[in-house]
Amino acid sequence: MIEVTISRKLLLSILRSARASYPRETVLLLRGRSKGEKIEVTDILIPPLATHGRGFAAFPLHMLPIDFTLVGSVHSHPSGVLEPSVGDLNRRFSKVTMIVAYPFQEQNVAVFNDAGKRITLQLTE
Repeated sequence: MIEVTISRKLLLSILRSARASYPRETVLLLRGRSKGEKIEVTDILIPPLATHGRGFAAFPLHMLPIDFTLVGSVHSHPSGVLEPSVGDLNRRFSKVTMIVAYPFQEQNVAVFNDAGKRITLQLTE
């Protein structure tokens, strides 16, 4: 089973981004290291030409540079729903999809694999 780790400081930055975009969705890229079933998120990136709206956030994949350190993406759900939509699963990027849901607190964060199954998220200091 895949396990994702992220520092509390980095997670708080993601949550701040979601709050700042509210009521629109936000989208960020997750950069890190992947070894076997373990993924460590070490950084976040703003995707080029990202669009943010009520109920969607997107970016053109063809504008991304080749970067083998990208391990997934994170986007917000201002609706508060902490599950991926069919659209989320169809537009997923890389290994994992993280969702942060309103009211954008630590307990409103989940990570999903390519099949939409929730996977373990560990916070580090």
